[in-house]
Order: sequence, then structure tokens, then C-alpha cells
Amino acid sequence: MNMRSFWWLALAFTLLWIWLQWTQFQNPQTQAPTTATQSTSQTAADATVPEVNEADAVPGAHQATQDVPTAKAKIQQAQRITVKTDVLDIVIDTQGGDIRDVKLLKYAATKDHSQPFQLMGDEAPMMYIAQNGIALQKKATLPAPTHKSLYQSAQTHYELTGDTLEVPLTWEQDGVKVTKIYRFQKGRYLINIDYRVENQAQTEWSGSLYSQLVRNTYDPDHNAMMYTYTGPVLYNGHAESKYNKHPFDDLNTEPVNNLSVEGGWAAMIQHYFMSAVIPNQEGQNRYYAKPLGEGDYVAGVVEPMVSVEPGQTGNLTSELYIGPIIQDNLEKIAPGLELTVDYGVLTIIAEPIFWVLEKIHALVGNWGWSIILLTILIKLLFYKLSETSYRSMARLKKFQPKLQQLKENYGDDKAIFQQKLMKLYKEEKINPLGGCLPILVQMPVFIALYWVLLYSAEMRQAPWILWIQDLSAKDPYYILPVLMGISMWVQQKLNPSAMMDEMQQKVMKALPFIFTIFFMFFPAGLVLYWVVNNILSVAQQWYITKKIESGEEK
Repeated sequence: MNMRSFWWLALAFTLLWIWLQWTQFQNPQTQAPTTATQSTSQTAADATVPEVNEADAVPGAHQATQDVPTAKAKIQQAQRITVKTDVLDIVIDTQGGDIRDVKLLKYAATKDHSQPFQLMGDEAPMMYIAQNGIALQKKATLPAPTHKSLYQSAQTHYELTGDTLEVPLTWEQDGVKVTKIYRFQKGRYLINIDYRVENQAQTEWSGSLYSQLVRNTYDPDHNAMMYTYTGPVLYNGHAESKYNKHPFDDLNTEPVNNLSVEGGWAAMIQHYFMSAVIPNQEGQNRYYAKPLGEGDYVAGVVEPMVSVEPGQTGNLTSELYIGPIIQDNLEKIAPGLELTVDYGVLTIIAEPIFWVLEKIHALVGNWGWSIILLTILIKLLFYKLSETSYRSMARLKKFQPKLQQLKENYGDDKAIFQQKLMKLYKEEKINPLGGCLPILVQMPVFIALYWVLLYSAEMRQAPWILWIQDLSAKDPYYILPVLMGISMWVQQKLNPSAMMDEMQQKVMKALPFIFTIFFMFFPAGLVLYWVVNNILSVAQQWYITKKIESGEEK
């Protein structure tokens, strides 16, 4: 490989990376449905339950069918109950006992920072709710409440004043009394859900708890220039492929039905935030993910059957997480839940990078300065490799007049030109590959750092200094992208160009401008990393080039 081939390889990699980003954000994913949507009330009936014929599944048999909601109408509502903790502002509807609206009090809205971020809602354009219910065997004689059942509540407002808060909802029919209890804890986004079943009838009662998340593709925090996955995820801790995304479009042709898993969980994730239903981790649970029609999708789980003898009381329990994707918190809740911070194939590199970034932040208390210090540490780590690369390029630049002379004398005869070129390399002790390998070795680390900065919820609305008040948003005055473009242009001036033909040189000269345009839409935290990295690279390369050109180093 000569330097001409290397530059074409570097350009090809750059253009491929840009193309991948472009094709990903071009995927349709944030438009809310504009036509009538199928009722979410059919979901439990579609879900597979133990030893139940789906066509005869009981959920909904004891209640009237919901009206079909449309994108411009609200899903059927009854009494609204507001619940407020120190981190959550939630609306529960007695129709189904669903969680219909969730605002995260510690996170501001994307556009209006005076308002909390709304993660869930049941009014257009957003349809994103959490539901629970009990599925029955097809020949069950005793009823059970589903997400279509009407509950009763003693209060319409609850507020956390101590460490814990309970919100009970009651349902009673044909000798069966069910109390659905939401339990909240101070400072936590994890909600415990407990169904207490009192069988006051004369026969045995049996039922399976199901939990599900229903949403459309609308994502208010979506950034078109920075693709991140939005959609269902299913986790099977005992399979070879444990963590599986199921994009909305794929579910239209390949729905998931009756996936039997010991433990596991189902989630809906988006950039920085998620909701997850977490069943008993010791039970054999059945998962599903499918379209509901006209832009709505569901992901959920059916837990094992529980029986309650006459005169006895039984409990069915589950957990629901609604909040930010913070790795340290998630790994303590359920196995594999931290994988929702998805670094892909570079996870093995990205996780220790994030660990170091967190430790730096614990010392300096500012994510902007933490990014700068981390960039300096990584640059120091690869100092010797970078030095080898820059030394090789500096030597090539020193002998650029001789290379240019070879092109003028033998440029028309490629065979002779290559012979003369190899002879010059040998005489001047230049390794044409010396600048390639160090860059290729460092590339996975820099890409992993890119994903760390992109996926870390800690960066969302985190200020740095002066005009940068949100490292997850673009620079409002485009100062950092312009500095990045200038530093890239300076770096190019330090590199040899004699080995490139006229067209290659024109393309390379255009790259700083192209990258500046792209980076104008990138989060400021990412651009800050590139600016610091480029400045350090320019300083190191300039120092080495000066030493070689002055003859201090050969």
C-alpha cells in the first residue's frame, strides 16, 4: 500500500461512515399516525397465555369493548388519578388502571426547559402507555380484570411525602375482588405493581398476569441528524443472542409471538429514555411484540398461571421501569437491562471508556471538562502510535520536492515511477505504511468514544461553559463546528500531498468544509471531543514535523 492508496482508503472510510449515518436517519420513525388507529384493547387477547386458545382468550369477555381511538381522539378514559413523587409525575386512569401519562421531573423538555420531559402520553400525536391485566384460561368460570376493566379509587391525587407511596385500585365481580397496587419509592423510577386477588367464590380461580407497553412511532426527542434506535427490545438472558431489537417496520412482517423465556424483560427504548416491564425472573414467561394496526405497536409479557383456592388470597407481582437510561441504575434492577445503552460491537471498548469518563466527572463535576480530560488521556495513551504516524508523514513532507520531481519525470510511466519511488523510500529510510497502521489501530477507540458520547443520558442538557448549555444539542452559534473545520484544515496542511493527484487533492481540500457542515447538526459534546482531539493532533504533528525539517530528528 502506497500513500495514494492510504488516502483513498481514509476517504472511503469517511464517506462510508457519513453514508451510514445518512441512511440511518433517513429511516422513517418519528411521524405520528394520521389515520384511525386500532384499539389497544385487543392486545391481551392477541397475547399467548398458558394453555389458552387465543381465539377463545377470556380478557375482555366480561367487559364492554372499547371505542376505537383515532389519532385525533383520546383513548377511552374514566377517572384520572395524579401521582407525584420527587422524580415522576404520573397520570393513572381507572379505565384499565393504565399509566397514561408520565413526566420526568428531573429532566427538562427538549424545547421548553421550564417544563418537565414528557415520556408517555395518550393524546395525539403521542400514544405511549403502560398496561397490565390478568388473562384467563378459555373455559374459566371466574372473571379477572384486564386493561379494559373499570377500577375504583378512593382518591384522585397521591403525593409522595415519605420514602414510599402506595396507590390502590379496586375491582370486584362474581365473588372475586382484585386490588391493583402501584408502589413508588423516593428517588426511584422503578414501580412495583401488585395484584392482590381475594377469591370469595366457591370455585378455584386461576389467572396469568400480563404487562405490556403500547406506543406509536412518535418520538419528541428524535434528532434527524443523529440516528438512535427507537422501538421494542426483548431480552432473553439464557439465549445465545440475549438482547434483541425488533424495529417497528420489522414487526409488520415478523411479529414475535409466544417467545418462552426464563426471566427476561420487554422494553420500549428511545434516545436517553426507556420503559420496561420486568416479570418474575425465576418464572417461565412468554413474550410478544407485534403491530396493532395503523401505527401502534405493543411489546409485553405473560407470566405463569397462578391459582387461588376458594376463601384464599393470592398475589401476582411485576415491576415497571419508566425513566432515563442510566447504566449504573439499570444493572441493579434486572439482568441485562443496562444493555439498553447499546454500543454495538464496540461495547467491550466503550464500557471502560464510559467508566473512565464517569470517574473524571466525579472529580471535576462538569461533563464538558470531563470530555476534554478524557480526550487528553486517550491522546496520551496513543501518543507513541500517533508519533510514529506523524513522523512518517513528516518525513514524506520533507521529501515532497523529490516526490514531485519523480511525478514530473516519470508520471506517465507508472511502472518506472513505482520503481523510482521505492528506491527513494529505501534511500531516505521512509516507510510508506508507517502512517497507516497507527491510525487503523486507534480507529475503534475513537468510534467507541463517539457512541459513548452519543448514548450517554448523562450528557442530556448538561452545560459546559458560556454558550454551550446543552452538550447533547447542537452548538447554537456553530462556534465548535467552525473550530473543528479550521483545525482539520490546519492538519491537512501539515500532511504531504505530493502523492495525490489533482482530483484527490481537491476532494481532500473539500473535506474540512463538508465535515463542518455535518458537525453543525451534531451534539456539542461530540464536536467538543473532535475539536480537542484535532488541536492536540495538530500540536503533536507540528512539533514532530518541525524537528524533522530542522534536522534535529532523522
